[in-house]
Amino acid sequence: MLNVGVILGERYEVVSRIGSGGMADVYKAKDHKLNRFVAMKVLKPEFSADTNFIRKFQREAQAAAGLAHPNVVNVFDVGEDQGVNYIVMELVEGITLKEYISKKGKLTVKEATSIAIQVSMGLEAAHNRNIVHRDIKPQNIIISTDGKVKVTDFGIARVASSNTISTNAMGSVHYSSPEQVRGGYSDFKSDIYSLGITMYEMVTGRVPFDGDTTVAIAIKHLQDEMVPPSHYVPDLPHSLEDIILKCTQKSPDRRYSTLAELINDLKHSLIDPNGNFVNLSPLSNHAQTIMITPDEMKEIQNSSYSRNSDYDEDDDEREEDYDEEEDEDEDDDDERGGINTKLEKAMTIGGLIIGAVIICILIYVVASAAGIIGGSGNDDQTQQETTDTQNMVTVPDLTNMTEDQAMDALNNLSLGGHKEGEEASDTVPEGQVCRQDPAEGEEVEPNTQVNFYVSTGPAETEEETVTIPTGLIGQTLSEVQSQLQELGLDPSNIQREQNADADVGTVTALDPGEGSEVAVGSQVTITVSTGEGDTMTTVPDVRGYEEADAVEIVEDQGLIAKVEHSYSADAGVGYGQVYELTPQGGQRIEQGSIITLKVLTEETEAETDTESEDDQSTETSTGGATGSTDRSLSIVQPDSYDGQREVRIRLVSADESSSAGADDGTVILQDQVLTFTENSRGEMVYDLGSVQYENGDVLFFDVKDDSGDYTTIWSYNLQVNE
Repeated sequence: MLNVGVILGERYEVVSRIGSGGMADVYKAKDHKLNRFVAMKVLKPEFSADTNFIRKFQREAQAAAGLAHPNVVNVFDVGEDQGVNYIVMELVEGITLKEYISKKGKLTVKEATSIAIQVSMGLEAAHNRNIVHRDIKPQNIIISTDGKVKVTDFGIARVASSNTISTNAMGSVHYSSPEQVRGGYSDFKSDIYSLGITMYEMVTGRVPFDGDTTVAIAIKHLQDEMVPPSHYVPDLPHSLEDIILKCTQKSPDRRYSTLAELINDLKHSLIDPNGNFVNLSPLSNHAQTIMITPDEMKEIQNSSYSRNSDYDEDDDEREEDYDEEEDEDEDDDDERGGINTKLEKAMTIGGLIIGAVIICILIYVVASAAGIIGGSGNDDQTQQETTDTQNMVTVPDLTNMTEDQAMDALNNLSLGGHKEGEEASDTVPEGQVCRQDPAEGEEVEPNTQVNFYVSTGPAETEEETVTIPTGLIGQTLSEVQSQLQELGLDPSNIQREQNADADVGTVTALDPGEGSEVAVGSQVTITVSTGEGDTMTTVPDVRGYEEADAVEIVEDQGLIAKVEHSYSADAGVGYGQVYELTPQGGQRIEQGSIITLKVLTEETEAETDTESEDDQSTETSTGGATGSTDRSLSIVQPDSYDGQREVRIRLVSADESSSAGADDGTVILQDQVLTFTENSRGEMVYDLGSVQYENGDVLFFDVKDDSGDYTTIWSYNLQVNE
C-alpha cells in the first residue's frame, strides 16, 4: 500500500486510496504535468513479481491506452517506478451500475436501453481495435455524476484471463459466457453475451443464473434454459426481450455478429417497443443444450471458479462498492457431487444429434458457395453494397461547440469523437471546436472516429513596448500626462507628497521610472509635489473660464485638473468653457487633490443617444440590465463572473419570482461562455437582443460548476420605462 504523497513516474502524486481489489489497489492521484486528478491502479506485489504477467500487463494496458471514447474510462498511461507497476486512468466521479441497480431494484425500459446503447458504443470502439473486454458486468460499468455511462478495466481483464497464476480467471461467473465456462476462450461475442446478462439484470433486478457455488452457476450457463425476463416483468416490451435473448444465446453463432447490429436494434426498440424486427433463429430447447464431457466437468470443477483466492480478483475497484455476498465469490462446494449418469447420457445423445445437424449445415454452405444450390453471390454483394451506402452517416459541423457538445453530437449519430489537441484561432472563442477531420458534410461509416481541435483563442502576438522618456521630472502634471498618453500609456494614477525642493504641482517621480521600457497600455504612477508646510489650499472657482485657463489656474493652486467634455442643456456658459467643477470653488482641500472640470461641448447625435440610454437604464454594483420600450435587453457583467464558465440566463415573471426554484422560468440562453464588450459609459455589457419581459420580472444569471450543475450568482428586477 502506497503512502499519501508518494510520487510515481515523476508526475503522479498519491492523494488518497479509493479502492482495492484482488489484483490492485486504486488511488486518487494528482498529475502534476497536466494539472489534473487521475485514478491510478497499482498492482499488488505478488503480481509484480511475475515478469511474464508484467509483460502481458504492460502490452495490454498500452493497447487500452490507445482507446479513446466517451463511453470508456480512458487509460492515460502505464508505467513502472521503484518496483511499482501502475496504470493511470481517467478519474470518474459516480457509482457503478451494480450500485445503481441495487438502489433502484430494477431500471425502467428507457433507462436500461439507454445504458445498454452507451455500453455497446464503448465496447464497439474497443472491438474495432481488436480489444476484447472479457469481464463485462455491472461492477465494471460506471455511471458518472453527469449521467454518462463508462466501461472500465479494458485490457486489464484480458491480462487477468491469461494470468498463469490463477489458471483460468474468467471474470464474474454470473456474467460469463458458455465458451468462457468451458475453456476460458472468449472473443467479441463473449462480451455481447455478458452484456446481455447485464441487460437482463437491469430490467429484472436479478441475474438469470444463480446457485450455491460458482461451479453450479457455471454449469447453468451451459445447460439451463434462461427464464425469459418477461416472466418477472410482464410488461417488458417484446423487442427488448428478444434483444436480450439473442445476446444470451448459448451458441456464439446465434448471437449478434457485431455490436453495430445490437446498437441498431436497441435504438429501433425505443421507436417500436413491441415490434418483431429482432432476427431470432428458431431452436428447440434440447438443441441449445451444450454437452459437457467428464473431462470438461473435471476441468470446470478444478478451474479458478472453484478457487476462492483466484476468482474475480479485481471485481470491485472502490472500497465503498465491495459486497462479498453480491458476487457469490465464496468457497465452492465441490463435495456436492458431479452430474448424474442419466443426465450425462442424455447430453451425450443430444450432442450427437447436434453434430449431425452441424454436418448438414456445412454441406449446404459448401454447396451454396460452389453454386451447386441456387442463388447468386453477386445479388448478395449488390444488396450488401446498397445496405452499406444506406448506412452511411453525414459528419456534422462541430465548429463553435464545446468538447462535451461535440462528443454528444457525434454520439447521437453513432460516431466516435476524439480531441486531438488545442490550437489558436482568431475566429473561434477559446474552449470551442475550431477544426475537425473528417470535415462537415462528409459521408462516413457508422462508428467512424471524428478528430477535432479546440481553440485556445487568438494567437498571442508580440507585445508592443515603448520607453518612458527622460526629462519629465519637474514638468507640470498636465504636461507629463499629455506626453504619456501620446505613447499609449495610462497616466491616471496620481499620488502626492510634500517636497520642499519642488514647485507645487510639478512631477517629482514616475513609476516605472524615466527610461523604463513598458508595454503599451501600462499604467504609470505619477507623484506630484504639494510643496512644504501647510498642504491645504482653496479650490478656485473657474466656472466660465476657457479650458486651458481653468487648468492653469487649478494647477497653480497645487491641484490636479481632470477635464471631462460633455453637453448640458442648462450649462449657462459658452462652448469650450467650464460649466461645473467638483469639488466646488471655495472649498479647502489637500494640495494634490483632483479637481474634475466639466467643459461644455456641442450636442451630437451620439451624446443624445447616450443621454437617452442613461435615462432608460438601470444597474447595480455587481451587474445590471438595461431595457427599453421595445424590450431589447443587455446585461452588465457581474463582478463574480470570470468570463470562463458556461452561463444560463433565465427570466422569471414577477408573480412567480418569490417562489421560483433553481430551474424555473424561461431560459433565454444556456451552455454559453459570454464575452462582454465595453459600451460608451465604460461598462462591460452583453447584448441579449429582443426579449419579451414585463415590469418587475426577474433576470437570473446562473453559472455551471464542475459537476455540471447551475448556481445562481446574480439576479435583477427588470423595470420597463415607457
